[in-house]
Amino acid sequence: MKQPTKPFALCVDNTDYQASLVLGKVYRIIPDLKAAKDDLVRIVDESGEDYLYHKSHFVFVDFPKAVTKKILSLQSAAA
Repeated sequence: MKQPTKPFALCVDNTDYQASLVLGKVYRIIPDLKAAKDDLVRIVDESGEDYLYHKSHFVFVDFPKAVTKKILSLQSAAA
């Protein structure tokens, strides 16, 4: 498995992670090539820390530049 080429992950399954992942929420992917080899993706979850989750919990997405900029600014403001 290579690193996802999309910069965002949309949570589609939060089984066993209800406190950490919100269904339907878009998370920014933090590149981690080593984790990707094991089908894992690194994201900053609801705890505010970055953790590894199996890729099956997400659909990888991209957005137009204006939307990407807005998402990143919202995430920065929440940090």
